[in-house]
Amino acid sequence: MNVFAPVLAAVLAYLVGSLSFAVIVSRAMGLHDPRSYGSGNPGATNVLRSGSKVAAVLTLLLDALKGLIPVLVVKTWGPQWGLGDGALALVALGAFVGHLFPVFFGFKGGKGVATALGVLLGISGWLGLIVLGIWLVVAFVSRYSSMAALLASLGAPVAYLILDGSLWSVETPLLVAIMVMAALLVWRHRENIGRLIRGEESQIGGGKKEKQPVKPALTIRKTKPKAAPKNAAQVMAEMGAKAERKPRSTKKNKHKK
Repeated sequence: MNVFAPVLAAVLAYLVGSLSFAVIVSRAMGLHDPRSYGSGNPGATNVLRSGSKVAAVLTLLLDALKGLIPVLVVKTWGPQWGLGDGALALVALGAFVGHLFPVFFGFKGGKGVATALGVLLGISGWLGLIVLGIWLVVAFVSRYSSMAALLASLGAPVAYLILDGSLWSVETPLLVAIMVMAALLVWRHRENIGRLIRGEESQIGGGKKEKQPVKPALTIRKTKPKAAPKNAAQVMAEMGAKAERKPRSTKKNKHKK
């Protein structure tokens, strides 16, 4: 039984992680499928774009719980079944990968930020709180959820090493699991990274940025040059010339008579 217990625990954790609560909650609340609008990502941030804060909060909590509960179960009752840190690492990865590639939803899942947070909280409460703090600070300052997720995921292995005290005394399977999750999180955010570089990434609470249309170049029409306006001196000179012509013509007429 102990030979298959770690594999069975990992498979069960994967099935729990495959529950895409962004889709489930949206359907239950009569909202549109989060895969059909915004970023198309079935996660809490995209659900928030539907306008329902309640649905977004529920999605966030449930996605975190599906990472937290399997880890806590194995951590608490696993030793009596011979499940050590290696099995705990497999369960953590199973729940996380289940969110990314859910078997119940065509293997098209979210990016795993909330589920990863739940996993880290299950491994160590302090670890999860530190990573959550990194996310909150970056999100508050930058207003970019993707940037906060990237920096928090990269900070998770470092925080784990600091909390443990030294590199050579850490539990290697858990460290590997955390590093794999961080790498997968960065990979899942590859499109966000591109949008951040181009300045097109959407901010928290805002719509997706669109490229500004390029204005067409102004066309220069060729027109005939207009005559310069006459000044007052020229006008007076012309009027004087006309006045001089009239008397001369009248004198000539009188002389003929």
